[in-house]
Amino acid sequence: MSYTKRSKDELAARVAQDIPEGATVNLGIGQPTLVANHIPASREVLLHSENGILGMGPAPAKGQEDYDLINAGKQPVTLLPGGAFFHHADSFAMMRGGHLDICVLGAFQVSATGDLANWHTGEPGAIPAVGGAMDLAVGAKQTWVMMDLLTKQGQSKLVQHCSYPLTGIGCVKRVYTDLATLACTPQGLVVMDMVDGLELAELSALIGLPLKAA
Repeated sequence: MSYTKRSKDELAARVAQDIPEGATVNLGIGQPTLVANHIPASREVLLHSENGILGMGPAPAKGQEDYDLINAGKQPVTLLPGGAFFHHADSFAMMRGGHLDICVLGAFQVSATGDLANWHTGEPGAIPAVGGAMDLAVGAKQTWVMMDLLTKQGQSKLVQHCSYPLTGIGCVKRVYTDLATLACTPQGLVVMDMVDGLELAELSALIGLPLKAA
């Protein structure tokens, strides 16, 4: 059967759909920052940025950017009423102290049991950039990953065992991809949903691992 991948905005909307009322959430650099644009205005969610912001809103309208108010990826953001900014040491204390309900991160690889590799590919000349990823991965109550399922070479980023340096062990609970949403469990990967037209056997063949339906 034929299927269409989720666009980056559709994927961000899928992640936002699962964020509950009242959650405090860190959005990592890259694709996860798009999630801020898809949280319903009627739902109270406190968005955290590791450079020292709590209460971020969606991206500003074109021409309304304030480059003194940016997220950890140096993108201009907005601040909702009641929002605050503070020293990054206080921000890391929030991350390490278990005060975040969810963090949404990008990844190079995620293992079937939830190991995360998202800071270095090990390639010669690649610039290691772990940032606050380790603190977020183990400090948040839940770690979700948002990424394309396949590399540009067509290889699955969901693997049996990560070959890249690890960021955290067994920390990822869910993986949101352009083709499917999966849960990482001690027993392996469980499929929560797939794009229309994609079959479980086809997804399993793309990933190269056995999958269970939720």
